[in-house]
Amino acid sequence: MPHDELQRAARSVLMPAISGLALDEPLRRHLQAGGVSVLLGETRDEYLARSMSFERRRAETHGHFSAIAREAALFAAAPVLIAVDQELGGIQRLHGLVPGMPSSTELKQMSTEDIEARCYEMASSARVMGVNLVLAPIVDVVTGVNPWLHQRNLGPDPVEVARIACAFIRGVQRAGVIATAKHFPGHHRLEHDPATARAFVPDDAAALSDGMDVFRQVIAAGAGAIMPGPAVFPALDPQQSASTSAAVIGMLRETLGFDGLIVSDDLDAVSILRGNSIADTAIAALNAGAHLLLLSADAGLDDLAQAIVDAVSQRALDAQRLLAAAHKVRAHAHASRAQVEAGLYVSYPVSGGHLTRRVMI
Repeated sequence: MPHDELQRAARSVLMPAISGLALDEPLRRHLQAGGVSVLLGETRDEYLARSMSFERRRAETHGHFSAIAREAALFAAAPVLIAVDQELGGIQRLHGLVPGMPSSTELKQMSTEDIEARCYEMASSARVMGVNLVLAPIVDVVTGVNPWLHQRNLGPDPVEVARIACAFIRGVQRAGVIATAKHFPGHHRLEHDPATARAFVPDDAAALSDGMDVFRQVIAAGAGAIMPGPAVFPALDPQQSASTSAAVIGMLRETLGFDGLIVSDDLDAVSILRGNSIADTAIAALNAGAHLLLLSADAGLDDLAQAIVDAVSQRALDAQRLLAAAHKVRAHAHASRAQVEAGLYVSYPVSGGHLTRRVMI
């Protein structure tokens, strides 16, 4: 196996997160060496506040997003996935730059059609700015205490969560943006924030079943990507977080039949790391079946890519698994660009058949 091919594959499966709208030299080098995705994230304070700062809202423009998307594609010399958190009732990274999302209370009073239309409007505006991947919707059916998903979830009713989430997915993806349903298999209760502490989802057969049912429905709705969560599910795998568990991701792929893009949660989270190095955690996630690994751009991208290549050489990671994951990521990036260049053809049911329209984005 050519070393350069493995190096590019190792870069392709990493999605570095930045809190600003500038590519520093290490990130530019990463894109030139094979990286094909970037998360335009938020600061820790913004994450905790569930809101972008006043300074950010005052300073950022459509042009800033468009420019960084173009710059990333230029350095990568390839289509690039530009991701943001744009959640329903939660974190909205694009703040006032796109049509806002309704609150959780408003969503429950809206028709499915109206939700889909609002989400399409938002995603169409985001697409013009270069955004083609949203890490949303959150579909965890939260029935108990959960500081991590406080003010970010759609409530305890699985029927209503599925209805709203499926409408979001249809609207967003009709605009040519990939939607990411999170966090598999559904974190119904958590005592701690997995970003800062080891977190466990208590055994609850009924709650786990409700969560799985919602994921079945979002898969049927065509979700392009799914994100396993950061907590440990002792009933499924007592050792590994959902994002690094072969058992959990195996359920997603084999039991639920999901064949789309699997995006890990933030590998820097304490509950995912569980005392291990970021390199060992990344390799565990790939071995478990994840395709795209979310992590901080400050995690040491050069060293991490080399560690993944070394794992292949040491037979700790199968080369074909790595190459297949990289191919999946690149294929999604290419498909997203092709939709925009050609115009997006949308087929939807009408009385007596289906109507196909071309949506120029």
